[in-house]
Amino acid sequence: MAARTLLLKLAGHGHVSLPEKRRPSPNRMRHKKLRPVAHDCQPITDSLACLRPLEVTELSQCSDGLALYEWLLHHYHYLSYASAVGLNLKYLVRDCRGRPLSCLLFASAAWKCDARDRFIGWNPLQRQAHLQQITNNCRFLVLPWVQVPQLASHVLGLVLRRLRQDWQRKYARPLQLVETFVDASRFQGACYRAANWIDLGQTSGRTRQDRQHQIAVPAKRVWVYPLENQFRHHLCA
Repeated sequence: MAARTLLLKLAGHGHVSLPEKRRPSPNRMRHKKLRPVAHDCQPITDSLACLRPLEVTELSQCSDGLALYEWLLHHYHYLSYASAVGLNLKYLVRDCRGRPLSCLLFASAAWKCDARDRFIGWNPLQRQAHLQQITNNCRFLVLPWVQVPQLASHVLGLVLRRLRQDWQRKYARPLQLVETFVDASRFQGACYRAANWIDLGQTSGRTRQDRQHQIAVPAKRVWVYPLENQFRHHLCA
């Protein structure tokens, strides 16, 4: 897919000439449409203790809740959702009565992030070699009708305790660090702070598509969570 995308970009700029397409793109995600999935929207305001034990399902191992997960993220997350790109893990969290509470998506890490890269202390070659040992918590949704104090940080803690094992099971490779980018104009990142993530400061307000330094987006706070005490040793090897 990446190779086809590059060729199309080169052709679009006139650098190469491609033959006519023989058939439509086989990329099923391009034309994917998420269908509504029925779910309970009754307010949940119980204490956290009344909802436990929470059920955390990684959907690579159990796809029964995948359609619900995708619809909830698509419909209720402010960034929406269409599909995950690259290495990823999807988590659906339910309470002890089976009611959905939260969705989390971990996907490929940002190629560059000054605050993160200074924190790790690696050089470009080390980053290129070990970037796939980092994952990005690119979606974290607590459903809007769920108003439960301390729930968000508790969910983060539950998922982080199993994340390395799930990543190893799915991809047979280690995971050393988790990152996330929080839009400071919308959120304070309090749940990440409560879950012992490290605040590294903010981004420069540029995106990975900004080749001419002209695209400005809201600056985001950079938070990271080491999954292993010797993470720098592994990432800078």
